Amino acid sequence: MELSFPFDPLQRSEEAERLVTKEEKRLYHKFRAAPYYGGIATADSIGCSFLCAYCWSYGRNENPALFGRLYSPEQVADNLLRIARRRSFHLLRVTGSEPILGKVSLRHLLKVIEIVHGEEPRAKFILETNGLMLGHREDLAAQLKLDHLLVRIAIKGVDPVSFEKITGARAEFFSLPLKALQNLNRLSVRAWPALMADLFNETEIAALKRTLQESGIRAELELESLEVYPFVLENMRRRGLLTNS
Repeated sequence: MELSFPFDPLQRSEEAERLVTKEEKRLYHKFRAAPYYGGIATADSIGCSFLCAYCWSYGRNENPALFGRLYSPEQVADNLLRIARRRSFHLLRVTGSEPILGKVSLRHLLKVIEIVHGEEPRAKFILETNGLMLGHREDLAAQLKLDHLLVRIAIKGVDPVSFEKITGARAEFFSLPLKALQNLNRLSVRAWPALMADLFNETEIAALKRTLQESGIRAELELESLEVYPFVLENMRRRGLLTNS
């Protein structure tokens, strides 16, 4: 994918979706058990609307067509259920990229969730998303009104400036993940924001919390920790998120 910074993430979403989906299938990298949330069956998909400096899947999302293989919703659900049953997990997720790039990828995701819930009614699905498309299109957010779904929206920065440095996307799009939370709250979808807290001080985090409250978002802000890899540090330095010291 050709790219110059900062970019339009809505355009990038459209381009990525064309590369990583084919009919009902989507590209995935692997399936695994993960320790987060106390244990969760995880599918690592490929393709994102952002290109976050700290993303552990940076290379795959930078050039998504070069990685992974296509899986149908049935195959994804079967892999997740197999892991969940083997490890006695009741939580499942898709991560490593953006699950909702547009209508096609959302349709794939909803089919995965439908199959999982049909097979394991007690299971909960955690949707980890950057919220871009859910803020841009409320009609997509409306399709997530499911009893067995929880939505975690990663807020990629505390303000437009930090958002652009982190994601590579233009600063003006900072508001869309916040709009996604507003849309989901209005629809009574269980959703909360998350922030990579290691990049910000207490004052900056407090300012984001005020922004969320002023936007009518009452859910508690989840603070996550950075997983440091050498290529992540280099990407962050290039974006001006770290000094060379």
